[in-house]
Amino acid sequence: MRFVFFYIVLFFAFLASAQSEQLAKNYIEQGQYEKALSVYQKLYNKNPNRMNYLLGLVGAHQQLEKFDEAKKILTERVKKDPNNAQLLVEFGHHYDLQGKSEEARSYYKQAIEKYNNNDTNHAYSLAQTFEKYNLLDEAALIYEKGMEDNPRANFNVQLAKIYGEQGKLEKMFDSYLALLQLQPNYINIVQRNFSDYINEDPTSEANVIFRRLLIKRLQQNPDILYNEMLSWLFVQQKEFKKAFIHEKAIYKRNDDLGPQGIIDLARIAISEKDIKSATEILNYILETPASRDMKLTAHKIILKAKVDNASKKDYKTIVEQYNTVFQEYGKSRETISLQIDYAHFLAFNQDKKQEAIAFLKDLIQRERLSRFQSSRIKMKIADILVLDQKFNQALIYYTQVQNALKNNFLAQDARFKVAKTSYYKGDFAWAQTQLDVLKSSTSQLIANDAMELSLIISDNSQEDSTQTALKIFAKADLLAFQNKNEEAIATYEKILTDHKGEKIEDETFLRQAKLFEKEKQFDKAKVNYLKIIEFYNNDILADDAYYWLAELYATELGEPEKAKELYEKIIFNHADSIYFVDARKKYRTLRGDAIN
Repeated sequence: MRFVFFYIVLFFAFLASAQSEQLAKNYIEQGQYEKALSVYQKLYNKNPNRMNYLLGLVGAHQQLEKFDEAKKILTERVKKDPNNAQLLVEFGHHYDLQGKSEEARSYYKQAIEKYNNNDTNHAYSLAQTFEKYNLLDEAALIYEKGMEDNPRANFNVQLAKIYGEQGKLEKMFDSYLALLQLQPNYINIVQRNFSDYINEDPTSEANVIFRRLLIKRLQQNPDILYNEMLSWLFVQQKEFKKAFIHEKAIYKRNDDLGPQGIIDLARIAISEKDIKSATEILNYILETPASRDMKLTAHKIILKAKVDNASKKDYKTIVEQYNTVFQEYGKSRETISLQIDYAHFLAFNQDKKQEAIAFLKDLIQRERLSRFQSSRIKMKIADILVLDQKFNQALIYYTQVQNALKNNFLAQDARFKVAKTSYYKGDFAWAQTQLDVLKSSTSQLIANDAMELSLIISDNSQEDSTQTALKIFAKADLLAFQNKNEEAIATYEKILTDHKGEKIEDETFLRQAKLFEKEKQFDKAKVNYLKIIEFYNNDILADDAYYWLAELYATELGEPEKAKELYEKIIFNHADSIYFVDARKKYRTLRGDAIN
């Protein structure tokens, strides 16, 4: 029993000390150094051997410029422990604070000389102490010595970060690559770190150094890792054909992985509107002994990209290409995804809505399908019915999908489309009911879309009980869904003319601007974004306007300096924006930054 009581007392004593130390740290953060000094003095008196109490006490004295007291404490401790290299660094920092750089350098030199080359932990803790005071040269030296003296030590991450801060790019890249040799699973983390240095410009200093280093390493040691990193580099530079060379090399040397990397590269190229490169990449899949599924995936990606970027003159060729694939692979369960895409093309591009619905209904009746397969087809039938403004029929199909696949992503998507369809037909109350459920959806994308539409309905129902402007807005949204862009633009214009100054105005400017961009009317889009910035600069869409106008200046209007100014606005005034990370990266690229 006495032992139990002893441990209880010990525990509460430890807890009290921990709370006191945290209190002292809080005082330091708040600039209340006298109070911090008092707490640290009591902790130090109770346990003078605790290094964190000693350093806290010394730091409080230094903040109060009581340098003699701080020196006295450090001197006494160094006498007791003359081989403690970390203490010597602290002593050097003590002199640096007073501007006595010669004395400081002397102590830093002594600390390096005291370094114990047999102790990996000592190397790490000493280097960390140097880093704490931004003594990067000394920290790097200790990390380097630690790895030289202990082959099993791995300080590549620490060294890479220091080299990056020092602007020693080649050494930084080299350290990260050495890390990947030992721990390949770190590749995503390393690539994220590289993104602070690598940009779209192949001629930038960091890009050139990294490319040269990778090629040199690949020549010395044909490791797939270097092909992977070169592919990644060329993707950042949007040089997809060069990336393709390395993805082919990876595939040929390790065909167990399959050609998924090549297909992923094609998708990235398509997202960047480089259809020519994507087609060349996917045609390679069709020419290799890849699996039937992979080849079908390649066909699907190529055809969808062509549809998304087609004009009416291309439609006949696209139909022929779909039919060629169907002749080779058949219209069966195996090609359901491709058949759904074909029906979408018929309805949304060629305005053959009834033909598309008949095609899909025949597929349901002809094949024995799983619940998921039939639900996907019903979703597309419902989409086409919405396109044809047969809202009630569409709602029946969406509801069937909800009931067939409860809690599935597709069921949540169907519920959102029930809300969207109700919104299109002007039944805002029922739409709002569905959206309230979806705000907590497991799919972040659906939850965000539901929140956005819910806010549009609620915000524009409060000040206008007749919902007149909201009804016009919903009609314009439907026209946009139907690809009737000019009609949608004209309908949005009615709001801007007849409901000027109402809450829905900023959202209308934004929607109309995006349609202007689709129709290549870039100057009109620019005017809309500028109006949002001028009249709604403190509202929720301000960062959207800054970002999309910056994109317009950078890509279509050829005014990179104006784009840079707008990206900067997001960085400094909208740190919580979803565009913040992308804006920062593009700002650095336009500014010509080589490093973080």
